Amino acid sequence: MSSQNLFNKLKAIIVDDELHGRENLKKILETYCTEVEVLGLADSVLQAKELVSIHHPDVVFLDINMPGLDGFDFLEQYDERNFMVVFVSAHEEFGINAVKASVADYVLKPVNIKELRQTVKKLLSLHIKAAKVETLHDIDKLVIPASHGFRILVVDDIIRLKADGCYTTIVINGGKDTLVSRTLKDFEDTLPKEKFFRIHKSHLINLKYIKDYSNFSGNFVTMTDGSRIEISRRKAPEFIQKIKTVVNTI
Repeated sequence: MSSQNLFNKLKAIIVDDELHGRENLKKILETYCTEVEVLGLADSVLQAKELVSIHHPDVVFLDINMPGLDGFDFLEQYDERNFMVVFVSAHEEFGINAVKASVADYVLKPVNIKELRQTVKKLLSLHIKAAKVETLHDIDKLVIPASHGFRILVVDDIIRLKADGCYTTIVINGGKDTLVSRTLKDFEDTLPKEKFFRIHKSHLINLKYIKDYSNFSGNFVTMTDGSRIEISRRKAPEFIQKIKTVVNTI
């Protein structure tokens, strides 16, 4: 199967405490949204976490109101999400919180087939765009999706990257910040480790743009764009060693 065909197929799990809700959505997806392959059904947050670790889905169709841990509790289990989330709920009032949680879409029960197909179309678009965030033939450049195509970023121009749920903000030297539908972990795995260091769960920095370092009342770096970023306690010793190795100035 070609890589393009892989991008046109979404692996999914469905999370709903009601058996009818799980089975009904699965049947609708299999009948009307053949781009989605349902790999598992979960009736709780704990079971959903197990299925995520087993199947590594592209998307989780997630009920909100569930006994015990609810849909938002499920999202809080992940500092970073390598999957998209679609809330499937009979309640409209969670829309604002859904936006804050960076979910891809919100589908109301009873599920409208036309609306669900639109959601799947949106998911495929996000999936394909995310797949385009890849290196060119060398590691000096990144291709990232833009509203009407793509942009090519020079790696050396990237000052820092900041996690925002399943999105990442890229801060460019002398350029406009760019929000990308890709996790910080993906960029950490892609960008050259001799130049970039993850100092915190939410920040990956280009060592070239460090202005100063302070260990007063914690560990912090100031970047050339004026940002002051905390270094996690766990990462501080590794950071100091990294600076000694790369810059040889400490």
